Amino acid sequence: MVTLNRIYTRTGDAGATRLATGATVSKSDLRVEAYGAVDETNACLGLARASLADPELDEILARLQNELFDLGADLATPARPDEPEGAVLRVSDAQVARLETEIDRLNDRLPALQSFVLPGGTSAAAALHLARTVCRRAEREAVRLVETGEPVSAPALRYLNRLSDLLFVAARWANGRGEAEVFWVSGATR
Repeated sequence: MVTLNRIYTRTGDAGATRLATGATVSKSDLRVEAYGAVDETNACLGLARASLADPELDEILARLQNELFDLGADLATPARPDEPEGAVLRVSDAQVARLETEIDRLNDRLPALQSFVLPGGTSAAAALHLARTVCRRAEREAVRLVETGEPVSAPALRYLNRLSDLLFVAARWANGRGEAEVFWVSGATR
């Protein structure tokens, strides 16, 4: 259980913050950028849920919002080589597998795509497309972190990749299960 009695601490006034390990880093640190983009993804999901009228999809999004806090904790805690199994909250392969199952379950009930989908349609779908693009940014930030030699759990990277796919399918679902989608028309305004 997390207890937050005070919202402001003044510790970040000089542009620094603390990771979950207690280490002080710049607020522009790649790790902070990665879990910050995860937090933005979560806010987009909240926006989508506020205008969503589909209980099936809302249940998925509610679970994802909670899992995104798990993912943020994972990214905010650099892995140590001697880290005991289960000592730190990490995203699991089972969570990644669940995303794949949900992608397949929803996608199998959507019409086949005939063109690229433009981000829009219903308010919920537009917010889910925004969440998808922010999630892709979080994934790019996490990959940059790995490329600098910083540890990021492999399931966390896979989770970000699958999550953006699920959000694409969820946006299609929120557009009348694919019936109210807005499609790209190549060269339409030439």
